[in-house]
Amino acid sequence: MQFDAKNMELHNSGGVQYLTFPSFSTYSFVRHAFSTRAGGVSQNEFSSMNLGFGRGDSDENVLENYRRFCNAVGFNFNSLVSSAQDHHTNIRRVGKEHCGIGIWKPKDMQSVDGLITNEPGVTLVTHYADCVPIFLLDPVKHAVGLAHAGWRGTVARIASAAVEAMTREFGSRPQDMLAGIGPSIGPCCFEVDAPVRDAFAQLTDLNPQELIHDDGNGKFHIDLWETNRRILMRAGLKASSITVAEICTKCNSNLLFSHRATGGKRGGLAAFLALTEEAEA
Repeated sequence: MQFDAKNMELHNSGGVQYLTFPSFSTYSFVRHAFSTRAGGVSQNEFSSMNLGFGRGDSDENVLENYRRFCNAVGFNFNSLVSSAQDHHTNIRRVGKEHCGIGIWKPKDMQSVDGLITNEPGVTLVTHYADCVPIFLLDPVKHAVGLAHAGWRGTVARIASAAVEAMTREFGSRPQDMLAGIGPSIGPCCFEVDAPVRDAFAQLTDLNPQELIHDDGNGKFHIDLWETNRRILMRAGLKASSITVAEICTKCNSNLLFSHRATGGKRGGLAAFLALTEEAEA
């Protein structure tokens, strides 16, 4: 089956395949990407561009994958800063002094599911295999952010927390910001039990009845994409400034790692977002 990139562009650079949002690519001072499985050195269930440490693949393979990905897309390997995800809503501001953390330096914090920066030459990195990546760009203040929204983070409105953090730290105005909701498990495949349904039903300002489909057998399907889009709009972003990739990781598990499709036997994807040095000009 041919992969349908829908609202993102699929690129191939020396065998490394990655996805970008056209709306973000418009800005010359921003570099961003979302990884795929293609172009790395990992084997078996990690094949081949595994960017997740601690899943059973060797650290040497993962580091080599990061180097290959950075070389292909144009990121400086030494500029990477990783999150420390555990489905909370803490947003961390990072700068050049944090470069390497979580990649070639040990993690120095826990419970960091979002990263923001306004410093050029700092590449934010967050990690995925079905959860929702949220890319944020303020083209006026020259600031960027990434947030990892699993179902818990979605219900806790991490997207809004990231917008608020950029407003507080950089003076960003939500109406100026752009957002991209990246590849993740879609409403076609995100099946849950009643307790998760009940958590989403509490989001009464988002008209949750439109986000939850009752399968009639004690199971429910939930639209994480639309939930996060509505949360971003409630945070002040314009609807026209939000791009939803509409790419389901489970449906496309041949190209994208999916936790559900593999029963957890898989590698990891990553989102990358940076201001380039020319933003200083």
